[in-house]
Amino acid sequence: MLTSRVARISCIGALFALAPAFAFDGTKTPANAPAPPVTTREAMASWAQSLKAGEKDKALSSLQYAAEQGHTLAQWKLARMYAAGDGVPRNDLNAFRYFSRIADAHADDSPDLPQARFVANAFVQLGNYYLKGIPNSQVNVDFDRAREMYSYAASYFGDADAQYSLARLYLDGVGVERDARQAVRWLILSANKGQPRAQAVLGNVLFKGGDAVPRQAARGLMWLMLARDNAPSGDKWIADMHEAAFKQASDDERQLALVYLERWLKGRRD
Repeated sequence: MLTSRVARISCIGALFALAPAFAFDGTKTPANAPAPPVTTREAMASWAQSLKAGEKDKALSSLQYAAEQGHTLAQWKLARMYAAGDGVPRNDLNAFRYFSRIADAHADDSPDLPQARFVANAFVQLGNYYLKGIPNSQVNVDFDRAREMYSYAASYFGDADAQYSLARLYLDGVGVERDARQAVRWLILSANKGQPRAQAVLGNVLFKGGDAVPRQAARGLMWLMLARDNAPSGDKWIADMHEAAFKQASDDERQLALVYLERWLKGRRD
């Protein structure tokens, strides 16, 4: 059953109900667009074909139609497009609305369903929006709501990005009392799923140690090595963090880190 925290999303979803003939930015469906397909399957097929053919207006029309009929992937794709300004004018509020509709409709979906990763990501994106708010909108900064969104996706769906985001809240004391132990717990879950940012932050925490987390330099360096190799090109801070730790580490710590790394990789292959 939906918890009260998740059910509250429905209130926001109701505020942002859409008229089928309009896009979120208030524009009508392109005048030269074909008649809407009968099924969402046909709409998604039309979207893919039109996109491949370079017919952007037709592709967008088909994607919007499928989204209005409740197709999860179409809603998620449109949300990501609005969030990034990819093929449509950037509009964070529109993205928030689509993510909200996904969360409203699919919070209780089985984590084993193929679409579960899109649902989990919708919760993560909602958490991101609540963390920063959306200027000139009804979506204000709300740390409690952000934590609720991350926590639901992290716990119910086991989503690695949600687990990392939740860990950062506990590590930084944002909206919650700072709790390094709790942060490390979530970082470990996320890092073991290959989330490079979680691997980097976990590695840094273990390498440095502290009152709540005993120093484990070699194990921390192992996680930093993994993070460096898995990091997206834009996350230069991960490489910098690894380099700083590697310079500080002793020869014994570096050698032991390589032993830990080999064991971890072997465990992933087995």
